[in-house]
Amino acid sequence: MSKIGKQSITMPDDVTVTVNDGVVTVKGGKNELKVPVLRGVIVSLNGKTVTISLGAKTKQARSSWGTMRALIQNAVTGVVKEFEKTLILEGVGYRVQKEGDNLNLNIGFSHPIKYLAPEGIAFEVDKNSRVKIKGADKALVGRVAAEIRKIKEPEPYKGKGFHYDTEIVRRKAGKKAATTASAS
Repeated sequence: MSKIGKQSITMPDDVTVTVNDGVVTVKGGKNELKVPVLRGVIVSLNGKTVTISLGAKTKQARSSWGTMRALIQNAVTGVVKEFEKTLILEGVGYRVQKEGDNLNLNIGFSHPIKYLAPEGIAFEVDKNSRVKIKGADKALVGRVAAEIRKIKEPEPYKGKGFHYDTEIVRRKAGKKAATTASAS
C-alpha cells in the first residue's frame, strides 16, 4: 500500500476539479493547471474529495499511485497560493533588472543576457540582486530557477553568481592560504 497514494485530497471551496479523457483539470483563482493521469492509476471525484486508486496491479502502477496524488495536490496548492523560489546574485557590478515580464542580467559577460519568462511565471526583483520566481506550477518554477542559476553558478572562491536563498556556498581558500602553507 502506498502511504501517500491512499490519502484523499480535499478541495478548498474556491477550487474546482474535473477529470476528462485522462487529464485532471484544476481551476482556482486566476490559475488553471492540467495534470495528465499516469498509466495504471484511476482518479475519481466524490464531491469536494479526490481519491486515487490502482487500476492495475503492476509495479509501475504502484509507483505511479503516490506520484499522481502528489501531482494533483501540488496543482491544488499552486492554484490557491503560488509557489515561489528566491535567487540571490552576488558579485561586484552584477545586477538583475526586470524589463516587462523578462529579466535583463548583467553578470560579468561582455553583453547583457535576456531571460524570457515562460507563460505562467512572474518575476520580482529586489535591490538589483534578489529575484523571486512565482508561479502556480511547482515543476515550472523549479525549472526556471535552475535555468537562471545555471547561467552563472556560484564560484567557490568569492561566491560570485546566482544561488538559492537557502543554499550555502562552500568557499575554498585562495592562493594566499596555499602559499603560506608551502612556505613554512
